[in-house]
Amino acid sequence: MSTVAEVARWLDEFAPLSLAESWDNVGLLWGDPATEVSRVMTCLTVTPQTAREAIDDGAELIVSHHPVLFRPVKRVRADDRETGMLWDLARAGVSIASPHTAFDNTQGGINDGLAGRLGLLETEPLRPASASPSFKIVVFTPRESCEAVLSAAFAAGAGKVGAYEECAFTSVGQGRFFGTEGSNPVIGQRGQRETVRERRVEFVCPSSHLAVVLGAIRSAHPYEEPGMDVYPLHPGNSGRGAGRVGSLASPTTLSAFAELVGQTLAAPGVQVVGPADRRIERVAIVCGAGDDFIGDAVRCRADVLLTGEARFHRALEAESVGIGLVVAGHHATERPGVEDLATQIAVAFPALTVWPSRKETDPLRTIG
Repeated sequence: MSTVAEVARWLDEFAPLSLAESWDNVGLLWGDPATEVSRVMTCLTVTPQTAREAIDDGAELIVSHHPVLFRPVKRVRADDRETGMLWDLARAGVSIASPHTAFDNTQGGINDGLAGRLGLLETEPLRPASASPSFKIVVFTPRESCEAVLSAAFAAGAGKVGAYEECAFTSVGQGRFFGTEGSNPVIGQRGQRETVRERRVEFVCPSSHLAVVLGAIRSAHPYEEPGMDVYPLHPGNSGRGAGRVGSLASPTTLSAFAELVGQTLAAPGVQVVGPADRRIERVAIVCGAGDDFIGDAVRCRADVLLTGEARFHRALEAESVGIGLVVAGHHATERPGVEDLATQIAVAFPALTVWPSRKETDPLRTIG
């Protein structure tokens, strides 16, 4: 049976915590990592209603988009409205993990899901996140030691490329050396030139693991002085980052685009900034509260920014810089991602029963 820690580890691989905004609080925030899990519920926010649903339906883990402990809490009491649900969850043995902005920003996350639902093409991050610095390590080793060196490097964290592990390239060549009187060569003799058939082995290594990987290679390598080259790699674009920007299959108007958003997201009362007949083709998307991305949308030559919330002065800013703004509601722009996440967890853990909260609703209602 899977554990809370295993599901949390999968979440971190899918939506790396490093992608979260600096102000955020993400990861496994509540509970026992060793608890066995058979039932998981996803939701947008842990509220007394969603907490009760998880307890009543036997969930051992809640994956909540919004962090359950976003601000410091000085006391957790059963008779306090804000923290009473945490007391109930603790007594029921329910853990909580929150991916939040890491899930917003990752490939296949909430913003990608919105872009797909609206039919955007050639999407890319609105505010790209640079890939983590990494290095290419090249090691020269005798043929019989090649596997030992590779195994040591892989165990220390090298050789990971995307969803693949233990990635390397090997070629055959000749190594030449001359051992001085102070040397103690494993192959050949000191005081004469040697030519040895060797393997050139190369693989990538994240900067965070470089020192450990080099140490592991030296421990596994038979030579006194292993031949190694370490090359810094250009980080490039990771394909990850905040928001998304892409193009509609065919241009439309701001009014028609707002109607499409309302229908697609079942969002009542969509608000719009800009002329109804403004031509819309290039669309920027930021789920939730994303009105501070107006400048990014302009930089990416978007015709409109779709987000969940916008403050009054941000609406004036959009109007002044000449970009359309469509505000569909925080719940409407993020709830579809919570439903998608339930499916993604179920695919990754077929033995689990996973569902998006059935009782969660938007606290804001449109009247009239």
